[in-house]
Amino acid sequence: MRTGGDQLAGMRPGARYRGRVRSFDDPRGLGVIAADGGGELAFHCTEIAGGTRTIDTGRAVIFSVRPGPGGTWEAASVEPRCDRAGTEADADADAGGTG
Repeated sequence: MRTGGDQLAGMRPGARYRGRVRSFDDPRGLGVIAADGGGELAFHCTEIAGGTRTIDTGRAVIFSVRPGPGGTWEAASVEPRCDRAGTEADADADAGGTG
């Protein structure tokens, strides 16, 4: 489904990762995140934090992963990331994710 299997192989549920929204189809509520460590993960709008159902393409995000269909990973708990240093979401990603 998505590319970058080798880069995604080391991901684990519960850890937080960094990436950018590569695409988002508003009518369908489906998007793709390009992970900073390589590879791409699909996500659904219900995984966007804060109750919003939309996110801008190119937006920096923090996310976790969960098993998706067909043995692939998909992004979960997608949070828009502030680009300024010292945010709580950035600290969580530094502790457990890639980037």
